[in-house]
Amino acid sequence: MSIKRRTFIQAAGAGLAASSLPLLGGKARAADFKAGYIYVGPIGDFGWSYQHDQGRLAADKALGTTSTYVEKVPEGADAERVIRELAETGHGVIFTTSFGFMDATLKVARDYPDVKFEHATGYKRADNVATYNIRFYEGRYIQGIIAGKMSKAGVVGYIGSIPIPEVIMGMNAFILGMRTINPNAKLKQVFINSWYDPGKEADAAKALLDQGADLMAQHTDSPAPLQVAAERGLKGFGQASDMIKFAPNAQLTSSIDHWDGYYTERIKAAMDGTWKSEDVWKGLDTGMLKMADYANMPDDVKKMAMDTEEAIRTGKLTIFKGPINAQDGSVKVADGTTLNDGDIAGMNWLAEGVEGDLPK
Repeated sequence: MSIKRRTFIQAAGAGLAASSLPLLGGKARAADFKAGYIYVGPIGDFGWSYQHDQGRLAADKALGTTSTYVEKVPEGADAERVIRELAETGHGVIFTTSFGFMDATLKVARDYPDVKFEHATGYKRADNVATYNIRFYEGRYIQGIIAGKMSKAGVVGYIGSIPIPEVIMGMNAFILGMRTINPNAKLKQVFINSWYDPGKEADAAKALLDQGADLMAQHTDSPAPLQVAAERGLKGFGQASDMIKFAPNAQLTSSIDHWDGYYTERIKAAMDGTWKSEDVWKGLDTGMLKMADYANMPDDVKKMAMDTEEAIRTGKLTIFKGPINAQDGSVKVADGTTLNDGDIAGMNWLAEGVEGDLPK
C-alpha cells in the first residue's frame, strides 16, 4: 500500500487507520499481518529506496502479508512522527531504511515494546530493535579494480552523500582496489550532504569531471551522476540498483542491494514469534549484495572483475588488510593486520589516494 507522508499523517491523526488493531506476540495470520517501511527517498529514485521497495513487494508476495510504505521522509522530526504512526496503526514490524532514522527508531521503540523494529545501517539495538546492513564496500572495491584499468587519467570522481562510516569505507575500498592496478591513482571526492538530490548530484558530477576525473562513481541514490558521465562520453558506476537503462553505453557495473530474502525472513519470524533482536551485516557471500553485469569494458577487464568478485565471495580476498596508509601517508593498518568489523563500521579516516577533506 502506497501512502504519501503527508496523507499518512493526516489519516492517522483523524483516526482513520486506527481500526486495524495490531497482532502482536505469538503467531499471526499472514493476511492480518502488516509490515511498515519508511524510505528517505522516493521509490522512483531507481537506487536505494527503489531497491528497498522491491524487497517489500517480494516479501508480501512470498508471505501473503500486506505492507505500508511512506517515502521521502526527512531524517529529522518527521521520521519519529511517521514511525510512531506506523506503530499506532497495527504494523507488527517496522523497517526504517536510512542511517539518520536511528535515534527516532529507538525512541519510538521504547513506547511500543510489542512491535518489532528493524533499522538499516545503524548500530543501536534494543530488545525490540534489530539492525541490518549490506557490505556495500565489497562492490566498491570491485569498481575500484575496474577503474584502475579503465581510467586513462588515473583519476575518478566520487560523490559522497553524508560523511558517515558506511560512506567513508566505500571510498576507501574503491581507492584500495584502484591502486592495486595503478599505485598513483587518485579519487577526487565531494560530499553533497544529501542521499538523494539529482540536481546537486549532477552539479557535483560536472565539477569533478571538470577537475580531470574521467570516470564517475557515487554513493548517492539517483542515476544523475552516471547520466552526466554518459553525456560527456565517459563511463561510470551505478548505485544500489542496476542503472544501466539510464546510461546503456556508460555503466560499467553497479552494486545491487537485495533486501527481499531478509525482509521475508524477518517478517516471517515476527509472525511466528521467533523474532529476536540481532545485527546482520552480509555481502556477496550470501547474495544480499550482487553485481550488475560487467558491461562496456574489454574482456580482460571483465574477467578480472569477475575473478575479484569470486575471491571476495569465497573469502580468498580481504579488502581492509594492511598495509594501508591514511591520506597523510601515516600507517593506518599495519602490514599483515586485518581490520575487524568494529574497526570497519567505525571508519572515520580517508585512505591514501583520496583527495579532499572530510566535512566537519
